[in-house]
Formats: sequence, structure tokens, C-alpha cells
Amino acid sequence: MDWAPALKHLHDADPLLRPLIDRHGTPSLAPTTNAVQSLARAIVGQQLSTKAAATIWGRFLDLYPKRRMPSGQTILDTPDTKLRAAGLSGAKAAAIKDLARHVVDKKLVPSKLPLLTDEEVAATLLPVRGIGPWSVDMFLMFALARPDVLPVGDLGIRKGMQLHFKLRALPEAPRMQKLAAPWRPFRTVASWYMWRLLEPPA
Repeated sequence: MDWAPALKHLHDADPLLRPLIDRHGTPSLAPTTNAVQSLARAIVGQQLSTKAAATIWGRFLDLYPKRRMPSGQTILDTPDTKLRAAGLSGAKAAAIKDLARHVVDKKLVPSKLPLLTDEEVAATLLPVRGIGPWSVDMFLMFALARPDVLPVGDLGIRKGMQLHFKLRALPEAPRMQKLAAPWRPFRTVASWYMWRLLEPPA
């Protein structure tokens, strides 16, 4: 992805972002080649630390030949006991299987997702068990590399915006939308810098 136009826009639209852009450079955001894997991994990682999520995801892949992402039908054929033994909670095992069922039933066609608008992607994914607005935003940002997503439900973004704009309290969604208006149409990139703002200095 060429994010140069986004960096130029944000550099001009929000002078407070300039030090972050200079310090962290171009965002590491690029479209994925496996949409179902991205969604499954998002489900597995919900409410877990990055390290714990990576461990359980690895155990999930260990269930299948060559540790490759299995087909929807293969996931449906996997006993729940095996998924639980890999570290998935009952709710996450059910969500992974519901995702697989949507793929098998062609309610979710992975190859079509990049062709849909952000709103259409959300309408396709939200009926899947375990996928909510936050998961949709993360998928749009990190799997499809959509340029103008503002994940108002993400605590890190809220904390980042609180620091960035020197707010007394964590901003709620309406204020976040208003504050981020100058970032359009590149709110994804600005959000990436909000996460960087929370990282300890090197």
C-alpha cells in the first residue's frame, strides 16, 4: 500500500501528528490474502494479550495438516473437545464454527469482501457469532487496509486521542468522530499513530 498521500494529508491537516509521523514512519498496513484466517484469528484473540492470543492461535493451527488454515468444512468437522483442548473457550469455539458455517453456506464469500463497501462488509460480518463492531473495524483496517476507519470502540484509540488532544477524560464516540474529522479520508492511518502514541519511548 502506498500511504504517502495519507501522510501528506495528515501532516497538513493535523500539525500535532507531525512528530508521530516523523518518529514512526509509514504504517505497517497492507491487505491480507486470507480473509477467513484474519477473522478467525480476531475471534481467537478477543480479550487476550497479544502473546496469549498468538499461543492459542498456534495451538489451533497445530490441529491441522502443515499448520495451514483449514477449510470451513474441516473446522465444522473438528470436535469441540479438540478446539477446547487447543485453548479456545466454549464461546470462541462456537464462534469459529459459526464463521465456518457462514463460509460453507456461502453467506460469507471471502473473495467478495474486498469488493464491498465498508458498510457492506459490516453487514456481512456482524451476523457471525462473536464478531461485533470492534472486530469489523479491525478487519477493515488490518485485513482490507481500508483507509478511513475510526474504531471508536477501541480503548487504545480512545486513550491515544485523549493524550493527543490533551483531553481531561476519555472521549466518547461522538466527540471522537468530531475530533477526527480533519483526518478524513485517512482516519485508519491516524488511528495507527494513536496506538503508537501509547508505546513507551524507545
